[in-house]
Amino acid sequence: MDIFHYYPWLFPTLATLFGLIVGSFLNVVIHRLPVIMDREWRAECADSFPEYQITPPQGTYNLSVPNSTCPKCQAPIRIIDNIPLLSWLILKGKCRQCSNKISVRYPLVELLSASLCFAIAYQFEFSYFAIALLFFTFVLIAATFIDLDTMLLPDQLTLPLTWAGIALALFQISPVSLQDSVVGAMAGYLALWSVYWLFKLATGKEGMGYGDFKLLAALGAWLGWQYLPMIILLSSLVGLVFGLIQLKLKSQGIDKAFPFGPYLAIAGWLSMMWGNDILSWYFSNFLGI
Repeated sequence: MDIFHYYPWLFPTLATLFGLIVGSFLNVVIHRLPVIMDREWRAECADSFPEYQITPPQGTYNLSVPNSTCPKCQAPIRIIDNIPLLSWLILKGKCRQCSNKISVRYPLVELLSASLCFAIAYQFEFSYFAIALLFFTFVLIAATFIDLDTMLLPDQLTLPLTWAGIALALFQISPVSLQDSVVGAMAGYLALWSVYWLFKLATGKEGMGYGDFKLLAALGAWLGWQYLPMIILLSSLVGLVFGLIQLKLKSQGIDKAFPFGPYLAIAGWLSMMWGNDILSWYFSNFLGI
């Protein structure tokens, strides 16, 4: 659009504000989606196994109902107290009614969402694909924190992300060809699926979850199969560093499970942003090409 050409600062500014607003909603998704999944599983179990007398969940619970409340005093959170980042700072991280502490993660997620949106808008010119990358980022943020909290990667996030990547290639909105997108989704899933079964046959243990396969499939659909080796290598390096830090801080054994999805998400986002630069640096410094 011409307006973004004449005012190059406008797209980064709008993207940052949009990221801040959506970041507030992502906090809701991160908290509520695992609860929604648990309620659905309990309802299915109650229907499928009546002999166990499982009590199905009562009432309506989704991303909009019930209204958000303070977990301690149950006071409804007013609109004025739900302004992204600003409300938390004004209230000094406490509930207005009972002064219960509000986790610093809420403003950090909002700030992370805004910062990543700014980075995308600064890196890419305004286009339909740049807008799509904002939503790509939102899904990765939600998936990352849900996996950190529950060690689950919901199908409600990974599967739509995969199909969205393929659809963008199909309609030629993405710079990735349809063939590379489809092959990327297939190869991404099969790569970790193969590692999973090789590890299980060798040790008798499950080394990762199926959600990791689906997330890598989604990244392959968005970026193409050519980026999969980079994503796997970067996620392994990031996972190794953070995994050792986690094990050290929590004094856990090396066999203690930890989520791999966040490292795939970080590697995928970095590859999306600077993949070409990383490849150029690697080929020039290590292969002399």
